[in-house]
Amino acid sequence: MSIKYCVNSRLPLAGAAVILSAATVLGGCVVRATVPPPPPPPRVYVQPAPPPPPPPAAYVAPAVDVEVTANEAPPPLPDYEQPPCPEDGYMWTPGYWAWGGGGGYYWVPGTWVQPPRVGVLWTPGYWGFVGGVYRFNVGYWGPHIGYYGGVNYGFGYVGVGFAGGRWVGNSFAYNRTVVNVNVTNIHNTYNETVVNNVSVTKVSYNGGPGGTHAVPTAQERAAASEQHIPPTAMQHQHVQEAARNPALSARANGGHPAIAATPRPGAFNAPGVVGAHGASTPPGAAQRGGQPGQFGQNGAHAPGQPGQPNGAHPPGQPGQPNGAHPPGQPGQPAQAGAKPAKPPVKAQRPKPEEKKGDKDK
Repeated sequence: MSIKYCVNSRLPLAGAAVILSAATVLGGCVVRATVPPPPPPPRVYVQPAPPPPPPPAAYVAPAVDVEVTANEAPPPLPDYEQPPCPEDGYMWTPGYWAWGGGGGYYWVPGTWVQPPRVGVLWTPGYWGFVGGVYRFNVGYWGPHIGYYGGVNYGFGYVGVGFAGGRWVGNSFAYNRTVVNVNVTNIHNTYNETVVNNVSVTKVSYNGGPGGTHAVPTAQERAAASEQHIPPTAMQHQHVQEAARNPALSARANGGHPAIAATPRPGAFNAPGVVGAHGASTPPGAAQRGGQPGQFGQNGAHAPGQPGQPNGAHPPGQPGQPNGAHPPGQPGQPAQAGAKPAKPPVKAQRPKPEEKKGDKDK
């Protein structure tokens, strides 16, 4: 009793309550300060990869493996001969007009190319009028020929299918009635007459004013759903070379390119380059006429007969654009080892009995 009285006498009851409250508050603060929350993880900024650089301004997007549109119709197809197949295994891809943007249309020469694998055929690209514009549909490799707008590219591509050759096992056989092959170097050939049921025109697009009116057949629709292979790297390079050549612009050549067809992709200055009819002689071009086994673009010819657009020629006789001539007569280039022919006057002189018969009449 004396101790309690002594404490209470020194510390009033109100002061003791304040001290106890402060001790309680300070004790709680000390506990919370000893266990701080974990700091948030630092943020790390990862810079995204930079976008690919844009193509150079001078680059013209080729139409060989991309779809493009144009507001004007492509020019008519030029008339040209087919160069001989360079070697066994090459397949013909016809020329076409590609769109170069501000530069207008330019000609991609027809050429012989190696297929990407055995058993595939080339379906040419074509222009189609859709939605008020002309759209280029990309060509492709596949097991069957698909739809290419009914455009008659010639040399077996008469608007539907392909009659220039076929696969026989792992080898490609060439139809000599349609395509130009040298039988000395290429032996896997056959002769099959091609009946062209499509009107032969130079129209290079489908639909629209003046275009072809072909629609896909059942076989062509089935071929569209098959697995396709895009143009090869050599075909892509071929188009790029054409886009860089100002002489192939339709505005420069008036629709008659001097390099209308080549023996190999990109070989624009090699021997064997063929120019369109009405164009100037292409650089390094070989003789266009007088090659046995060379066939015209717009029709089929008899086996082994040199074809020219202006008419047929006797078998084994080199063709000339202006008509056929017997060896040794005017208009026919002299051939090595050929015997001179008799003068035309003596060859046409009538016999004496024929003169007498004329007088009786």
